[in-house]
Amino acid sequence: MNSPHRQWHPVRFSEAPARQAGVGPVPEAEAAPGTEPALNIEPLLDRVASAVGDIPALLAIAQQAGRSAPKPGDGRTARLWELLASVAAVDVAAARVLEPHLDAGAILSQAGTPETFTGTWGVYAAEAPGTRLTAEAADLSAEPGSAESGSAEPGGNQGGVQLSGSKPWCSLAQFVDHAVVTAHTGTGGRAAFAVDLRAAGVICDVPEWTSRGLREIPSGTVHFDRVPAVQLGGDGWYFERPGFAWGGMGVAACWLGGAVALGRHFQAVLLRGARSQREPDQVALAALGEVDRILASTLQYLARAADAVDAAPQAGSGAESGGGASDGTVGAWSEALRVRGTVAAAVERVQLLVSQNLGPGPLAFDERYGKCMADLSLYVRQHHATRDDAQLGALTLKGEHAW
Repeated sequence: MNSPHRQWHPVRFSEAPARQAGVGPVPEAEAAPGTEPALNIEPLLDRVASAVGDIPALLAIAQQAGRSAPKPGDGRTARLWELLASVAAVDVAAARVLEPHLDAGAILSQAGTPETFTGTWGVYAAEAPGTRLTAEAADLSAEPGSAESGSAEPGGNQGGVQLSGSKPWCSLAQFVDHAVVTAHTGTGGRAAFAVDLRAAGVICDVPEWTSRGLREIPSGTVHFDRVPAVQLGGDGWYFERPGFAWGGMGVAACWLGGAVALGRHFQAVLLRGARSQREPDQVALAALGEVDRILASTLQYLARAADAVDAAPQAGSGAESGGGASDGTVGAWSEALRVRGTVAAAVERVQLLVSQNLGPGPLAFDERYGKCMADLSLYVRQHHATRDDAQLGALTLKGEHAW
């Protein structure tokens, strides 16, 4: 239950979860002996609020949360997305720290190596012109980062593989211990690898980050020189697994949490005005009503999407296979494109409504509001807008729709 005096409270996609659901106010004493206690989200949000802007502190929170947070498809996907949205409602950048760490844990679990989920993690799958990361058989005599220095730790050389080249858009690479990265293989495909970012042969560029959004999370290029790595699945596995689509929906939950923060701020401003005998006019009330419609319907949509994830078979299709549901059913990736597009449109509309009604004052003088606007504007651009809609249109033309 949310007390009226609490500044931070969770974003709920549905009714408050049952105590056994894994996210909620479960006393630690109720955890089974020898197991991690269920994640208590409300104190976590207070910790996040106290750590805003402090990347090591936020990573420590993420590492602790990763021990008990649900994983997509485990029957508690809605709770996982509520966690991500709730953290984003406190601070969008904090969710940008938490989400890839939890995603890495899910990837390692799906690859059958959950025991390697130690330390802090990033996930780097982006490509860019002029950069290429390749995986090749280890050269046992190579320096630096030779196979002789490999270990059984994540990124060790158990599989006799080394990574060489450059990977762009590696957020927090200079802070995290390990990463799941995609690299080109000798067969012409791409595969995922676990790698130790503290290994010899890893150089993390610190970019000149001019954006006002996500200022504490610059995304630079990481260079690898014969760095030992462990392959996760075969060629294409990373993209073809349903978890790839599920992870993309988790990012959308973070976007939605940022929009909830703006809606809450807007409501609070109008309430303060009313208490000061400045009743909101019809334009402001209409805007708040539209914000409510958008947020309520989008939260409900994600709740249904989470139920579908939990009901889905563990085998299936992802982005690289184009959605892959050849029998005319709705594939995991087509549903991810719907979720991400719907949430992105909702976020941008909420941003417009709130900013138009509140004007320049909060953007100029309210640090938390201005930071949320800037962080969210950059984060939601991970959605590729009409290009993603074109991809979805191609899948819809093949019959991947529910209507």
